[in-house]
Amino acid sequence: MSHHPEIRVAFDAGCTLAESPVWDAANRRLLFADIPAGTIHAFSPASGEHRQWRFDRPVGSFGLARSGRLVVAVGGDVVLFDPATGTRVLLATVEADFPRLRLNDGKVGPDGAFWVGTIHDVESAKREPIAALFRVDRHGTVRRMIEGLKVSNGLAWSPDGRQMFHSDSAGPWIDRWDFDPATGDIAHRTRIATPSNEEGRPDGGACDAEGHYWSSGVSAGCLNRYAADGRLLARIPLPVPAPTMPCFAGEGLRTLYVSSLRRSPEAPAPSGAILELDPGVAGAEVALFDDDLP
Repeated sequence: MSHHPEIRVAFDAGCTLAESPVWDAANRRLLFADIPAGTIHAFSPASGEHRQWRFDRPVGSFGLARSGRLVVAVGGDVVLFDPATGTRVLLATVEADFPRLRLNDGKVGPDGAFWVGTIHDVESAKREPIAALFRVDRHGTVRRMIEGLKVSNGLAWSPDGRQMFHSDSAGPWIDRWDFDPATGDIAHRTRIATPSNEEGRPDGGACDAEGHYWSSGVSAGCLNRYAADGRLLARIPLPVPAPTMPCFAGEGLRTLYVSSLRRSPEAPAPSGAILELDPGVAGAEVALFDDDLP
């Protein structure tokens, strides 16, 4: 990518920590969370319509389910939420040690399960490697997949579903794993990047249709596009100091939305807003949670 695309503010909901943007193609709307507010927002780009739903604890992340429900990381639990009726059903308690550890970045994998990690939710300098990455299936079965983390983040899968990308924002590092879409098994961990603060510590991630990995550089106000082997292909500066997660959306998944963090009430606009840009490449499809029980 040899040019810097035009970047626009798509929507500003006044979030403190906007995260987990998810494109709802069936309803042609962008969903995203404000983590500390425990809120999921829905924004329709074509009409400007805005809805929101509140939860009683922080919403770390969520994904779309086949049934039309959302699979949501709330505090230490994963719940199934129906936006149409407001019904909430506990699927699994993943982290019993909430609030010391809370659920953070999560995404539905090619295996139809919800992958979600935890964060040691204390002051940055005091974080210990006691967080983990989990896999939660439609039956509520929880598997601990990766241990020794501080801030599990950056989940994304290659277009063929055979590679998983995952990061630790406090590592800081980005890893690539071999992934089995049939079983959800992971193997052959490979560290592809260890970005500095100046280069952009990794936050949320997404994959494009070419198999490259986009990482929000939360410490450097940029988006980093990496090849699967870790080569930096592009760095795009953004008009916010702390972007949190990219999401491919729209027709053909050719629009990129980026959520952001407002570190303080005095942070300059558009901190905390959702940005929009043309990435010059389509995104990889994100799977749906397999909640169609017999």
